[in-house]
Amino acid sequence: MQIQVNGANTYCYTGGKPFDAAKPTVVFIHGVLNDHSVWILQSRYLAHHGYNVLAVDLPGHCRSVGEAPETVEQAAAFIVALLDAVGIEKVALVGHSWGSLIALEAASRLGARATHLVLVGTAYPMKVSPALLETSLQEPMKALTMINVFSRSTLAAPPSALGPGTWVYGASMALGRRVLASNTAVNVFHRGFKACDSYAGGEAAMAQVQCPVLFVLGDQDQMTSPKAAQTLVQAAKAAGVRTETVRIAVGHHQMTEAPEETLSALRQLLGKP
Repeated sequence: MQIQVNGANTYCYTGGKPFDAAKPTVVFIHGVLNDHSVWILQSRYLAHHGYNVLAVDLPGHCRSVGEAPETVEQAAAFIVALLDAVGIEKVALVGHSWGSLIALEAASRLGARATHLVLVGTAYPMKVSPALLETSLQEPMKALTMINVFSRSTLAAPPSALGPGTWVYGASMALGRRVLASNTAVNVFHRGFKACDSYAGGEAAMAQVQCPVLFVLGDQDQMTSPKAAQTLVQAAKAAGVRTETVRIAVGHHQMTEAPEETLSALRQLLGKP
């Protein structure tokens, strides 16, 4: 589905179902060097079980044009503009890694319009090592290999991820190359990492959140360890919102390494539409 947001075409995957603004809506937000496809199982399931799904390609990524966001705040403003463009009043926000920070910042701006907030593979501060930042700029293919080694706890996906025999590492490498090549004007790898590294508004944003918050964390995550999420966990509790944490024995890509477990956590939070 193509949507005009801020004057630019934005692609949102709807899970194989027509867009229906009357249904309860879930927006999925991807991380650095990813696109909507990382949410394939979760988005399709919810779309076929009563939810309106928008799994977005962020601006300047793959099928979406426009300027790639330089900051978490810019990306969050885009998400709010997307909801306004399609006439969505209430929304559940689900974000992974960089996308989790974007979802958090967007939820803080939406106030009561945000019904649920799901932070997958999150951390705050989400600092990126200077060496990895530099490598993503100067040698992006080398950095892509590095993050895929750090991110994965398995090379073989379960059957429900992308199909039996899927090579998780190879599929992620191919996706990263495709996303990077989709924007010849900007290195979205480095720009996304820099946005993560520079974001300083996490605790202030969480203090403004009014909806239940679910943390989905990977026990073997070397990119955003469960320990690194505790600042946000404590900030959510301090905000007085209902908070739940689900830990899965996988790495940084919970959606493809543990698709069923990730979906189960979402279903438990969202309930029946």
